[in-house]
Amino acid sequence: MFARHNLLTIDDLTNAEIEQTLSTAQSFKEINEREIKKLPTLRGLTVINAFFEPSTRTRTSFEIAGKRLGADVINFSSSGSATAKGESLADTAATLDAMACDIVVVRHRYSGAPALLAGRMRGHIINGGDGMHQHPTQTLLDLFTMQEHIGTVKGKTIGIVGDIAHSRVAGSLAPALKRLGATPVFIAPPTYLPAVPEELGAEVAYALDDILADLDVVYLLRIQGERADGRAVPSLREYATHFGMNRLRMERLGAGAIVMHPGPMNRGVEISADVADDARCVVLDQVTAGVAVRMALMYLMVGGGTDVAAT
Repeated sequence: MFARHNLLTIDDLTNAEIEQTLSTAQSFKEINEREIKKLPTLRGLTVINAFFEPSTRTRTSFEIAGKRLGADVINFSSSGSATAKGESLADTAATLDAMACDIVVVRHRYSGAPALLAGRMRGHIINGGDGMHQHPTQTLLDLFTMQEHIGTVKGKTIGIVGDIAHSRVAGSLAPALKRLGATPVFIAPPTYLPAVPEELGAEVAYALDDILADLDVVYLLRIQGERADGRAVPSLREYATHFGMNRLRMERLGAGAIVMHPGPMNRGVEISADVADDARCVVLDQVTAGVAVRMALMYLMVGGGTDVAAT
């Protein structure tokens, strides 16, 4: 049985729990393809989306997921909350706890913010992305998407390309891939690599063209301008020339290889417009998977069983 009260990092989940979440998400994906998508699973429960950073995909998919499960979903951002008046995160946690919230999804610019809430609240806490630390539900939906397109990730090589040093997506995806038997490879200029990449379980390559034909997945990351202290490459044009995924590089991919991106995409930088619209670029499948995976996670957290259809 799924036994996690909170999801703060991908390391909180065992391999069996990851597989259970992905299997349950498959059932919810099928439900999401029906004409009537609503279920009563979380009826009477309250989900709070506490987003202290801008978000489109993560916040919206959590909102849709909660509503499709029958929960009352409330969204608030830092600009519309008391934090804009100087309230501490600890006091915000105490306030939400006093309102008996059942699930709180938190996104914050500071690493460790979800853990702080988890230590002060009785409800379930889900990390929706914290600083440059982790984004565990993004990793789950990425694994779901890979599973649908390339089968098991065991034995596969996944190239994670771009601004890895500032990416919470890479911070959770690489160790999860390593645990599940894949070979994650960081591909970036040295200025965009973490100080000790091997701590995340990844190999390192400095030239995309040298490894392109060996990749089963090309996972592109945007340059995190809001987190980087100054530009770490001479120009965006030069970055696109050496690390951007374009038509010529697409033609060198192996049969069955796919291109992924957590969004938002910067067309013309890490990905060209024609690649973004190519059938082997599965970005929209990742978005679809996000709703199903987040439904599955909330369902399992509140004690849902294995028979989703019975709900």
